[in-house]
Amino acid sequence: MKKLSRAAFENPIVQGLLSRIGATYIRFVHATTRWNYVNREAPAQRISAGEPFVLAAWHGRIGMLVYTFEGPAPQMHPLISDHRDGELITRTIEHFGYRTIRGSSNDEKKGKDKGGARALRQMVKALRSGEYVCVTPDGPRGPRMRMKEGLLTLAYLSKAPIVPVAYSVKRRIVLNSWDRFIVPLPFNRGIIVWGDPMHFDRPDDESSSTYHLRSMEDALNAVTRQADEAVGGEVIEPAGLLGSPKSA
Repeated sequence: MKKLSRAAFENPIVQGLLSRIGATYIRFVHATTRWNYVNREAPAQRISAGEPFVLAAWHGRIGMLVYTFEGPAPQMHPLISDHRDGELITRTIEHFGYRTIRGSSNDEKKGKDKGGARALRQMVKALRSGEYVCVTPDGPRGPRMRMKEGLLTLAYLSKAPIVPVAYSVKRRIVLNSWDRFIVPLPFNRGIIVWGDPMHFDRPDDESSSTYHLRSMEDALNAVTRQADEAVGGEVIEPAGLLGSPKSA
């Protein structure tokens, strides 16, 4: 039964139907929710000046990521993993006009190239062309709310700043998944919190890289906590410690 369910889930027709349902639900939630924005001038100033950046959000907060911007979104390229769930996410996002980049660098150190090098090249190219990239640095399988080195490499190569963002809503369902994925409910009150752009130059030693990695992680966790506290919801905490084994 599990194999049959997986086969049905991976069927292009089924995925097309599910992606359309998902996109419709996201639009409905957005339209029936009263949104507040915090520090929205941080990305707005860079967009007005035509200066690209990397948008960073945790995997558990991707539910409303397509509506992160109050006005029209810039030419954004979300990075979606080659994990089997990635195709459904890609097809859902494409309903909103986004062009995704596919790949994952999770297993590169183990000699299992998941398209990470190809995806990295595409992201650097997009940023150097004046476009924008969106990354979930704890995806696709965790540990939750812990930064991976791939985002730091992208910052070094592209020289584009990292801009953290998080959303939260008062009425929601929190799934019992590794990322504590948030399913927002309609007729809600929500908030989107932006952090300030973070610039990183390539360091001379490993300790500096670790410091940069921790700085990005702390900044993204700070806006995530701020969003949860603002709506009076449960504050979802990171899993384990930076660099620790995967945990739920």
